[in-house]
Amino acid sequence: MRVLVVNAGSSSVKLALLDGDDTVLAARELPAPHARVDPGALRDALGSLGAADAVGHRVVHGGTRFRAAVRVDAEVERALRELADLAPLHQEKSLAALAAVSAVLPGVPAVACFDTAFHATIPEAAATYALPEDWRRRWALRRYGFHGLSHAWIARTVTAPRVVSCHLGAGASLCAIRHGRSVDTTMGFTPLEGLVMATRSGSVDPGLVLWLQEHHGVAARELAEALDHRSGLLGLAGTADLREILERAGDGDARAVLARDVYLHRLRAGIAAMTAALGGLDALVFTGGAGERAASVRAATARGLTFLGVAIDPDKNAAAGGDADISAAGAPVHTHVVTAREDREIARQVRELLEG
Repeated sequence: MRVLVVNAGSSSVKLALLDGDDTVLAARELPAPHARVDPGALRDALGSLGAADAVGHRVVHGGTRFRAAVRVDAEVERALRELADLAPLHQEKSLAALAAVSAVLPGVPAVACFDTAFHATIPEAAATYALPEDWRRRWALRRYGFHGLSHAWIARTVTAPRVVSCHLGAGASLCAIRHGRSVDTTMGFTPLEGLVMATRSGSVDPGLVLWLQEHHGVAARELAEALDHRSGLLGLAGTADLREILERAGDGDARAVLARDVYLHRLRAGIAAMTAALGGLDALVFTGGAGERAASVRAATARGLTFLGVAIDPDKNAAAGGDADISAAGAPVHTHVVTAREDREIARQVRELLEG
């Protein structure tokens, strides 16, 4: 089965056609800065890719209902729109891409594959917020987790019993994986919780947010915009580009040094917390744009985790390109760099659903 994978991001829609053995036959990336892609450009792009038997869409939030990939129909689409407020940076973009591609390929089955689904196995102790019970029941308040398609790929690629997967991109999250199943993660009810990200704050004291509302009249919409779009590395260093921050930090720029150090502090603390959830660590995995390309981030992270048994080989780390084991000789914990392949995970889920 040839699967067209559609991944709608913040500024573009990525299209890739995979054949039955997951070889990428063709790929295109179309600009979509406002979650809309030009219909003519989309039609031309899809025509140039070749015929597909099915389309797999990356959808960020599946809520409590969608715990596995599902074929999209009108009812499913309505349910997904109801979840848009929980992932405002992503859900509308995914739905816009779904509508656009389905309009061009109306006879091709469309399947939604969810970033939240891999985390459906998280135990209640890790998923539950200490909030009033009637709130939790009425509004399904829980920790959902995200980047599940990426973490699921790591679980299939690195088969150690206890793995911490570090997806480090513009969005960033960690996942504790025990025997291939998610048991904890750093993102929660929305993709805002957890690590410091490019423009997202990660975890902040909710009392701080309430204080801004009560004492300074900061409106909810302004808070949401600031936490999602003007915080994280951008808020700390004036840029969301981690590469620029690392270069400036190397030159002694104070704002960049602070941004780098806050980022690393939260990252190391998160990995230690995920290790506690697993009861130990057998493998540490870096993936995503920064995880795959920022050797200095991997090195600094490892230096702060020697107490867990993490040690990497400097030469292997510096040379890592694509999938690589960068562990130091004799290190009790294996450290890997793995290329993010959500496209292969989506294609696998589509085939599993449609072919049984």
